[in-house]
Formats: sequence, structure tokens, C-alpha cells
Amino acid sequence: MYGDEATIRKILTELGDTWAVVGLSANRDRAAYGVAQVLQRFGKRIVPVHPKAETVHGEQGYATLADIPFDVDVVDVFVNSELAGGVADEAVAKGARAVWFQLGVIDEDAYARVRDAGLEMVMDRCPAIEIPRLR
Repeated sequence: MYGDEATIRKILTELGDTWAVVGLSANRDRAAYGVAQVLQRFGKRIVPVHPKAETVHGEQGYATLADIPFDVDVVDVFVNSELAGGVADEAVAKGARAVWFQLGVIDEDAYARVRDAGLEMVMDRCPAIEIPRLR
């Protein structure tokens, strides 16, 4: 299991409220769109990260994590498992405090690298499902 309750709680309540959502675009049919709305409802600032750099939910988008001109606390990853490891490495380089791989996004090597770098990480879980349970 790649997301014990204590780690999930810590990421959602203690590590900061600025969440870069990698894969978030203005496409309302994508899961990232709805999850980002839930995160906002629970007080998180979302930062869309997508090659199109679109503004989503009122927040300026950026093409890459490196393009974001401020610190991010958590990097929420909505890309397929083959690309997720690279995003995890970018999150470490960016100085994020945690990485969250969405449901179905699994890369055990990336998980090990992120944890070895000292960051918290959850994999194959959804914060929009987890955060309401904390209230």
C-alpha cells in the first residue's frame, strides 16, 4: 500500500496548501478538472500544470513545474504511469514537500526515489476522495 492514513492526513493537513496539479487543463471531462475543484473547496490553492498552460478554476496555468515562479507544497500527478516518474523527479527538483500519484498512477521506482529524497508520497489514491474523510 502506497498511502497509509497517517501520510495521507499529513499531506492533506500539514504540508501546505499550494498544490500543483500536473495534467490539469480546462477540459471539464478529465478527472483532474473535478479533483482540482474539490481541492479548492477544501482551501487548497491549485496550480494547473499542462503544456497548454491554461487558466483553470481562476488560477494561472504553467507548462511545466519548473515554470512556476513560486514554491509548491504538493505535486498532484494526473499523467500516465509511464510519465509519472519524470514528474516525480521534477517535483523533487522543484522543492515540493510531497508528491501524490492519482488513482491508477503507479511507479514503484519513482515512489522509492521520492521517499529517499525525503518527501512524503502517496500513490494510487485520490485526494478528492480522501480529504472529505478528514473533516
